[in-house]
Amino acid sequence: MRVLAEGPAAPLSDHFFNRDLSWLEFNRRVLAQAWDPDFPLLDRVKFLAIFASNLDEFFMKRVALLKRRMLKPRRDPHRDGYTPATLFQEIRRVVAHLQQQQAALWEDALRPELAANGVRIMAYADLDAPQREQLDRWHRANVFPILTPLAVDPGHRFPFISNLSENLGVLLASENAAPPQFARLKVPDALRRFVPIPGESGDTALVHLEDLIVHNLDDLFPGLTIESATPFRVTRAAGVEPDDEEEVDDLLEHVETELRARRFAEGVRLELTPAHDRRVRRIVCDELMLTPDDVYVRRGPMEYGDLFQLADIDRPDLKQRTWKPIVPPALAPEPGKDEPDIFATIRKRDILLHHPYDSFEASIERFIAQAARDPNVLAIKQTIYRTSRDSPFLASMIRAAERGKQVACLVELRARFDESRNVRFARQLEKHGVHVAYGVIGLKTHCKCSLVVRREPHGLRSYVHIGTGNYHPHTAQLYTDLGLLTANPAITDDVVALFNLLTGHSRQATYNELLVAPETMRMEFSRLIDSEIAHAKAGRPARIVAKMNSLEDQQITEHLYEASIAGVPVELFVRGFCCLRPGVPGLSENIKVVSVIGRFLEHSRLFHFAAGRDDPLDGAWYIGSADWMHRNLNDRVEAAVPVRDRDSRARLLKIVDTLRRDHRRAWDLQPDGSYVPRVPPPDAKADEPESVGTFYAMIRDALARASAE
Repeated sequence: MRVLAEGPAAPLSDHFFNRDLSWLEFNRRVLAQAWDPDFPLLDRVKFLAIFASNLDEFFMKRVALLKRRMLKPRRDPHRDGYTPATLFQEIRRVVAHLQQQQAALWEDALRPELAANGVRIMAYADLDAPQREQLDRWHRANVFPILTPLAVDPGHRFPFISNLSENLGVLLASENAAPPQFARLKVPDALRRFVPIPGESGDTALVHLEDLIVHNLDDLFPGLTIESATPFRVTRAAGVEPDDEEEVDDLLEHVETELRARRFAEGVRLELTPAHDRRVRRIVCDELMLTPDDVYVRRGPMEYGDLFQLADIDRPDLKQRTWKPIVPPALAPEPGKDEPDIFATIRKRDILLHHPYDSFEASIERFIAQAARDPNVLAIKQTIYRTSRDSPFLASMIRAAERGKQVACLVELRARFDESRNVRFARQLEKHGVHVAYGVIGLKTHCKCSLVVRREPHGLRSYVHIGTGNYHPHTAQLYTDLGLLTANPAITDDVVALFNLLTGHSRQATYNELLVAPETMRMEFSRLIDSEIAHAKAGRPARIVAKMNSLEDQQITEHLYEASIAGVPVELFVRGFCCLRPGVPGLSENIKVVSVIGRFLEHSRLFHFAAGRDDPLDGAWYIGSADWMHRNLNDRVEAAVPVRDRDSRARLLKIVDTLRRDHRRAWDLQPDGSYVPRVPPPDAKADEPESVGTFYAMIRDALARASAE
């Protein structure tokens, strides 16, 4: 695996890494996957596109927020030692280096390798005359009618530049105008970015749509001389949270208004190619009030996200084999028999699910679908944070409501970048008689819970699913997440109370089993860490293991430092950014932080505490929706559930052990903020996690479990 140089500058704080710089280090690890020859070629192309998409979101959210902070009069250093101005410049330095690596990877490695494997990205200028003629005809029939050139002159105002759109800034000369005239041309969003080149049998030969448009500009501007055509791309802020949500009368209407306002949010980045016309650069910067520090000049395609289209080319020989999740053995039908009753199965024992190794469709989708059909089910309740356009959960809830069941859905309208979709879902559900709520004012609802209430011979019984990931059938194929199906009354009673909080006016402050943010989760995690400290000081077994996406919360971090000083071994598996500084003598020398990046997105959250016991299966285990971040513990409704079943705990322990042994996709966080990729030991067996990594090891384990049944 190629190690990318130019890591972060030395941290300015003894205790904390900067969140944004740590996030950029995470995206550096994503980019490293695209360098890795162990991945098939088109998967490497996909990682390059993911890297670019991640960076877009980073500018929309984090850089936009930072630029606002730079405008405030008080600019004291943060706890990590950076002022807004010094942090902005450090981000710019790191991003510039990452984009150099991105361009070098594409231009000098991936693009030539694609060509060597029959996938050629060609320049229009390099095509022969018959090919250009055919493409020009296709352009006139399929592209030209859609294009809308927008002139800028005394009679035409500077046009609106939409967020992340691909544009051409065209300078035009004529006999009647002394200075050249500016026109903006948007590359249509509706068209695929790579156009097949005719007459290239046997290979996949493509030309970029932008290149084709540039060479046909004469059709748009007859009688004018085209002096230059500069591709450019503008990134806008992702929107502003309301100052006081208590004053929001109708959250649905407020979110719809915010979405309309977001289209016109301030610009935060202008991207250009090295060959850009500086006159176009000056015009766009002046109109959008961008400074020179907001401009990023880089090689390669203007929109690296276009490479997702390349990654979807039908070339199985250049991709990893598609993984087909197994039906969880507890829910699999016996040979020649129908599917077992899922409620009867859950009554017998809790079922732990690990997606995408365990089928989401055969478990969670089936759980809600069977509830919708079952005449004995009286009520279904579910939280929706993110889901797909064709979500089977919406169809099941609508079907259940139409059959007279009590159906309630908590739709989080403020799920960033999914607000518009969730507004449509809310309207659709309400239209069909589903009771839709939007959560608790001032808090985002991020917990992943489903509740089914069923009439049975001995009275009503509740069944619940609590998970770490969204009810999204597509991302469930790509993200690793955990879930628990249970009918344990102590847990189901808590979930009933939680939904009363979400849909009504409950102020539930205590729970039997669940850890619920913001009410009890922080306090309970603090108590569990304190308990490990006490065990360590008393000479009893003590350990903390936590797996999450991000770690940023200052109180939790300081508490983990206390545990380390007391001698508690702390293992943290943090995929994304981590503000905790491990391995510092006298502070965090007993803390290890590992990031695992690879085939699937490690999205699950699990937590283990020894509780004074040698055997990890005797300790405390939790899975839940929350990272150890201030926003999750203070500003969101989150839920974590204890895992009591010993077999389920054994599965969680195996996940942890696999992560520990990974020397293929794991990176160790160093005290200076850099990450070092692990290398398989010389004696590692070919089929063990040390050699194949977490993802293939878990696939192999899933197949073994399925064949053993």
